[in-house]
Amino acid sequence: MKLLVLLVIGVILYFIARNYKTEKFENIKLDIKERFNGDLMNHEAGLLIALMAKVAKADGQVSELEAEMLKHTFTDISSHFENSSEIREKLKEIYEKEKNSFDNTISICEKLYKITKHDYAKRVKILEYLLNLAFIDKEFSKTEFMITEDISNALQIKKADFETLINRFENFYRDQKNSEALSLDKAYEVLQSSANDDDSTLKKNYRNLVKKHHPDIISGQGASQDIIDQATKKLQEINQAYELVKKHRGI
Repeated sequence: MKLLVLLVIGVILYFIARNYKTEKFENIKLDIKERFNGDLMNHEAGLLIALMAKVAKADGQVSELEAEMLKHTFTDISSHFENSSEIREKLKEIYEKEKNSFDNTISICEKLYKITKHDYAKRVKILEYLLNLAFIDKEFSKTEFMITEDISNALQIKKADFETLINRFENFYRDQKNSEALSLDKAYEVLQSSANDDDSTLKKNYRNLVKKHHPDIISGQGASQDIIDQATKKLQEINQAYELVKKHRGI
């Protein structure tokens, strides 16, 4: 069945590629859509959503990013079916039901394993997706580790492959955090401010820099076009730095 492969490459890895750029992924579309009227808990799509529910609720709450990913996945999976609206509603029902208990996690994995028994690479991609869901809020709790480890074992994923995926996500988000920290330091430097300055001081420094580098003011002083262009670029840098610091401070 091609659905899950398409989902992993086309949508699930859209999120991974967006947040975790190890390579580029392209959407692949079905030429012929499937019509399914049976129990989706006997179908890769339903089983995947059921495991998503377990992982999303592993730490007791569903974050905004997790909710976005879930919503997008419901839509994309259902789009590969002729009866897409019906499938989307059924997937949502599965999610709402399965998020309330972890008791049947292994049995769900066993069903999925039977369907994908001869496709190890697909099972690894499923696990990669579930880990991306767990990591997407930039926190990977002990409970999330335990549930994904149980899923990995039940899908008969090699321990080394599970650990490699964990390390890959941990390294990515650690590097991202370090990069954000460096960017924030640069932003304060551009604003001629420091992290210790209060909000009013920061705003005052920002306004002074805007006045100093605003191209209209510089143009009115009779500056050359080159200097005006430099001022325009500098003002853009100042505005970007200020927006970054405001976002970091929540102001």
